[in-house]
Amino acid sequence: MFKFVLRRLIITLPMVVIVVSLTWGLIRLAPGNFYSGEKKIPAAIEKNIREKYGLDKPWYVQYGRMMGSVLRGDFGNSLRYQGQSVNQILLMTLPVSATLGLFSYLIALLVGILAGTLAALKQNSRLDYASMALAMLGLSIPNFVLGPLLVLVLSLSLYWLPPARWGGFPSWNLVLPVLTLSGVYMAYIARLTRSGMLEVLRADYIRTARAKGLSERAVVFRHALRGGLLPVVSFTGPALAFLISGTVVVERIFALPGLGNYFINANLNRDEPLIIGIVAFISIAILLFNLLVDVAYAYIDPRIRY
Repeated sequence: MFKFVLRRLIITLPMVVIVVSLTWGLIRLAPGNFYSGEKKIPAAIEKNIREKYGLDKPWYVQYGRMMGSVLRGDFGNSLRYQGQSVNQILLMTLPVSATLGLFSYLIALLVGILAGTLAALKQNSRLDYASMALAMLGLSIPNFVLGPLLVLVLSLSLYWLPPARWGGFPSWNLVLPVLTLSGVYMAYIARLTRSGMLEVLRADYIRTARAKGLSERAVVFRHALRGGLLPVVSFTGPALAFLISGTVVVERIFALPGLGNYFINANLNRDEPLIIGIVAFISIAILLFNLLVDVAYAYIDPRIRY
């Protein structure tokens, strides 16, 4: 296991370098610059700006400087938010995205696992059909539709919850973003749990456990859930990394100062250091969470060895 983890950690650095390189290349291939706008600036001013930010140098010199800064963990200063470094922006926005993402996924896990387990235990019953119908509805409604609907009903019509903005933690402002973000993940987890539990409940060792006289609760919680949740564990890695590293649509809808909102603004403003910093952070988070999922596999299912 130690050698497997070490190999995966060694692979992480080259993967991040590849992702950052592709991102830098796509930014340079896109038309326009961060200083360009509707009104063309004088040639002398444009020349000074290009000299100041090193844009007059050959592409390989610019790439070498950028990659050297990334490998040192210093992404430079933001071109849009003057006086703020990219590292400062990441430290400022990460708690918002992490709080929103973690709470959304915890609620999605609780509701999804409960609904999927009950649906599997009561297969082809009304409960099963109702749970899977709601799950299909959750998969069909995107975040940018669900969020405004919740605001319209719970905020503007019933006046139960605040419609937007970040109120810190804990705060009622978190309820609507968490519900919006967790909806689709509840549906995914419910369907994955149901399919995994149905497969496990038909296994021979479950029949053996029941033949020994174990109660249904002991069979489900001690034996079936451990194998039935393997698809959920596999889904957790990339899902949790995406949630914590920034949920673009939800943060934009509810005006939350998280990574997703800043990432949109960075793309609109062609803020190259901030784009590269957020992309590098997201890629590292995805690789590390996938590694944790692979390690968790071995502990959940003793048949798996690396």
